[in-house]
Amino acid sequence: MKKIEAIIRKSKYRAVKEALHEVGVNFFSYWDVTGLGNEKEGHVYRGVTYSTSDIQRRYLSIVVNDDFAEATVQAILNSGATGEVGDGKIFVSQIEECYRIRTGEKGGDTIK
Repeated sequence: MKKIEAIIRKSKYRAVKEALHEVGVNFFSYWDVTGLGNEKEGHVYRGVTYSTSDIQRRYLSIVVNDDFAEATVQAILNSGATGEVGDGKIFVSQIEECYRIRTGEKGGDTIK
């Protein structure tokens, strides 16, 4: 099993969610987060410069079976990209085991 963590633009959340559903990922957790990024310039609105060093993003946490990992990553890449600095990051890590609390069963079938 793989854990896929993605930090994406909040404006791309709906597109990413729909792309994940299309490839069969129907359960994941998400949080609104603030972070610091590589973008150094401020934005000017009505003559006032606003700092963009604190960036509002959405953090997704998804656990999938190994055979679903590549499709999941591609869905996020294809739907979350704008081509601009600040599109986000994806991290993939190995999950050793998964348990369903209700029944106590374990293994890859618990995340289907």
